[in-house]
Amino acid sequence: MSIAVVVNRGGGSSRPDIETLLRDAFAGHDLSPAIHVVAPGDLAGVCAEASKADDCLILVAAGGDGTIGTAAAALAGTGRALGIVPLGTLNHFARDAGIPLDLEGAVAVIAAGHRRRIDVAEVSGRVFVNNSAVGLYPEMVRFRHEAQARTGLGKRLAMLAASLRALRSFHRRRLLVTSAGSSLPLTTPLLLVGNNRYRMDLFALGHREALDRGEICLYAVGARTRLHLLWAAVRGLFGRLDQQRDFLTLCGEAIDIASERPALTLSVDGETVTMRTPLRYRVRPGALTIIAPE
Repeated sequence: MSIAVVVNRGGGSSRPDIETLLRDAFAGHDLSPAIHVVAPGDLAGVCAEASKADDCLILVAAGGDGTIGTAAAALAGTGRALGIVPLGTLNHFARDAGIPLDLEGAVAVIAAGHRRRIDVAEVSGRVFVNNSAVGLYPEMVRFRHEAQARTGLGKRLAMLAASLRALRSFHRRRLLVTSAGSSLPLTTPLLLVGNNRYRMDLFALGHREALDRGEICLYAVGARTRLHLLWAAVRGLFGRLDQQRDFLTLCGEAIDIASERPALTLSVDGETVTMRTPLRYRVRPGALTIIAPE
């Protein structure tokens, strides 16, 4: 079995001994993968090259959700398999896919080789495996990066500081959502589109029960003021959020989001990008093959 492992040097996996740890873990299953520890700027190129190599049957992404999303974008539609070694802070995708969060357990799953086809989503042609958001969350991600660069805080503490800063600049966006031929105007401080259905919490993502239902789901927060948003956050701490009352929810195969602005800043699997409007979200059912537990 020919395996290439790609590690993001600038991600949560950037410990100096990670290559040795990976090599030893695979050796325990009589596997000798080619391991590439690359800079963040080279990640997409290395994944794309590995996905086309004749001698690469499995591409393993060793890192967080951003690294996994980059590898998934290279492999979607190719039929080649993606292995996952979750080394990030939150590891949303690995949790939803049932991948063990310890290195040895994740490598054991790859060695077992059970393949499973799942969906990917895309926004205006850019692939994502988890979610994309408009509004408060992209601002929080940007503020988190600034806080980490300025103070050296870990991701969780930096995100807490970023959340408070984003709340101080609370404002809502006027958007027009179109799906299945029907259009709906809405005004919201935060809109999220998930690859399949999420159980939602405010400022946090719940678990997805399935990754292969062939749908994307939109969630728009209904809070009209900063006070309403804070009250919803308090209720969320005690498990009192009502998904029907606190979120507008819409699921389908295709969703377009228009705005008065010619471009919007959004997050895509935790990375911020700016795209021209309208944003065109689509699901690609069964486009990605992953190595996962049976």
